[in-house]
Amino acid sequence: MSAEERRESVIRAAMSEFAHGGYNGTSTEVIARRVGVSQPYLFRLFPNKQAIFLAAAQYCIATTREVFAEAAKGLPLEERLPAMAQAYQKLIHDDPERLLMQMQTYVAVAAAESEGDREFGEMVRRSWQELWDSVHVDLGGDVNETTTFLAYGMLVNTLVSLGFPAGHRNWEGFYESARPE
Repeated sequence: MSAEERRESVIRAAMSEFAHGGYNGTSTEVIARRVGVSQPYLFRLFPNKQAIFLAAAQYCIATTREVFAEAAKGLPLEERLPAMAQAYQKLIHDDPERLLMQMQTYVAVAAAESEGDREFGEMVRRSWQELWDSVHVDLGGDVNETTTFLAYGMLVNTLVSLGFPAGHRNWEGFYESARPE
């Protein structure tokens, strides 16, 4: 395996480990063991634990952005929002660790910033801004529709995190009501 392939393997493993254990509850030793490398090798790929977490968070956001873009690709504007919503529901159903990683990312940023580390949050915010910008373009540049779509996405994150199954009454009219009149 090349160093780049190993790095990607570490990022995917880290995403899974951080999703379940959070930043503080996950050791680099566990990540290294999961990938089958030594900790010293892990630190040749990444300078520190925070860099590993950041890479996992950025991967999570970037691949979610790709799912939205793929769902919207080639569709008429009016069909994009429902297609993107459906793609996201499928994504978090098929890959629940992604949702957990998203939530852990928000917690890690808040914790880092409460300790005075604004740089970490800035890096995550840049990735999230790229997600917002991409969705904004895919939804025709409408600020209200973009904001509403992402707000409903956060509602889905909350419902799933709390254990509400798809089809529960809280999901009724979910994305139909996301489209502004």
